[in-house]
Amino acid sequence: MCFRSFGDRVNYWATFNEPNVAVIRGYRSGIYPPSRCCPSFGNCTAGDSTTEPFIAAHNVILSHSSAVHLYRTKYQKTQGGSIGIVMNCLWYEPFSNSLEDKLAVERALSFYMNWFLDPIILGKYPAEMKEILGDHLPAFSKDDMEKLKNGLDFIGINHYTSFYAKDCKFSTCEPKAGASKTEGLSLRIAQKDGLFIGEPSEVDWIYVYPQGMEKIITYIKDRYNNTPMFITENGYGYKEKPNFKREDLLNDVKRVDYMRSYLDAIATAVRKGADVRGYFAWSLLDNFEWISGYTERFGLYHVDYATLKRSARLSADWYRQFIANETKQCQSVFKEADVK
Repeated sequence: MCFRSFGDRVNYWATFNEPNVAVIRGYRSGIYPPSRCCPSFGNCTAGDSTTEPFIAAHNVILSHSSAVHLYRTKYQKTQGGSIGIVMNCLWYEPFSNSLEDKLAVERALSFYMNWFLDPIILGKYPAEMKEILGDHLPAFSKDDMEKLKNGLDFIGINHYTSFYAKDCKFSTCEPKAGASKTEGLSLRIAQKDGLFIGEPSEVDWIYVYPQGMEKIITYIKDRYNNTPMFITENGYGYKEKPNFKREDLLNDVKRVDYMRSYLDAIATAVRKGADVRGYFAWSLLDNFEWISGYTERFGLYHVDYATLKRSARLSADWYRQFIANETKQCQSVFKEADVK
């Protein structure tokens, strides 16, 4: 229906946004609807965290391939658009220089992101997942494999932060999230020797680690033959502060520093050959942030929820000037090239 109704105006289609987050939090930890999990993984009334995430993910992959197949065969030639998928993409650093922790990084990436991208682009689940999960991974039929050959035109990357990965396959880990077989026997942690991987933010899952942006882009470039990429989400959040003065709420210096460093990391990856086609900040406006509701603010513009008044933060002014400066530099480069 969307292809038929809007395809003459939509140039880029994403079949799913962050299906890995929806599957993991909906069917493993149960903190998102439909809230299914085992007691050892979360507080749910029903579910099996060791099998259901892989069934749900398999269905996501099949529905993506069906949508792409439909678009390719019926609409793309006349409409001229592109179709892809958007993944939440974390970067991981090894907890130590040991071979075991370096392998834990590969498992962490495979059980989080490659889980979806490998079947869609390479036609099969990651080897790390097959080795650990065996028959718990659903199989693709011959018809499925034919549709998977359609792949995608671009990869959307939602990247905010990075973590350490610690081996739990060859080492003993405390029983906590990340240490089980269903999570690749790779423990995700934010601290090492009492220090966080990057400066913590007010949002408890964001640590400022801009080099992770360059590294995740480079990893995706190398693994997936430099498929065109878009940074579809990147941003910095603050907690709601109802008693703060308006001018303090608009002076988001840490967001400016975050965006500057992450955009510089993207530019470094592009200079090294990564085919990044665009960047989208999260977000233009403060908004409803999933299960956090209105308690977290990611907007370049502050929104007064009582009056709906929108006010430009420091980050909005900085980003506007950043775009203007980059545009001038690009125009100068192209002009010089034309003269030569």
